[in-house]
Amino acid sequence: MTGTSDRPDGLAAADPDVAAADRSTGEAVADRGPRDRAPLRRCIVTRRSLPVGELVRFVLGPDGAVVPDIRQRLPGRGVWVTARRELVAEAVRKRMFGRAFRAEARAGEDLAELVGSQLRQSALGALGLERKAGRLALGFAEVDARLRRGSVALLLHASDAAADGVRKLDQAAHAGGKVPPVCRVFTSAELGLALGRANVVHAALDTGGASGAAIARCRRYETYMTGSTPDGRAHRPGFAGRTE
Repeated sequence: MTGTSDRPDGLAAADPDVAAADRSTGEAVADRGPRDRAPLRRCIVTRRSLPVGELVRFVLGPDGAVVPDIRQRLPGRGVWVTARRELVAEAVRKRMFGRAFRAEARAGEDLAELVGSQLRQSALGALGLERKAGRLALGFAEVDARLRRGSVALLLHASDAAADGVRKLDQAAHAGGKVPPVCRVFTSAELGLALGRANVVHAALDTGGASGAAIARCRRYETYMTGSTPDGRAHRPGFAGRTE
């Protein structure tokens, strides 16, 4: 049999070699479920194979609705989209989920915003846990002190923070001899709600503990919201303009 049925993802390959490569490497669009641990997945929009940490997994709910699975744990066959808001929106607009699942798939127009909301809550939840563990400092004075000690793994400024405060804390980081990555994707109200204090403008995450996981979640959310550089690599302007 020929056509889309030869592909594990239900999409026609440009040539037979591409389909063969998909089957041999496990880089197909659709996975076999959450236990399928292939390191690369193919985005149904860009057709690029990427590490799973750079994509968002989606599954079909019992009612045929497309459900985001940002923790990659939901049962059933899943398909993947590069973790960019505009690409999720494109997948919805062009009805790509139905073709990838080879089934009737209902993707709401708000799916891209729903993914963003879940990624934001995941990042803020991780920061909240670090706050409870005593590894997250709040307020200008406390953040300034930790920066001067050189113990900060991530510096957070609210997106609505005043430029003068940001500049002074940047100077403190240089004085401490260690300039950490900077995240500016959350509003002061969002930080305050997550961290249990009204309108958090500045925060500093110490090294150690689960700080690495919290930083990764913040980066993932900011990457999703801000897009990519012209060469397709992830651009994190809130993380000191670094690319990874």
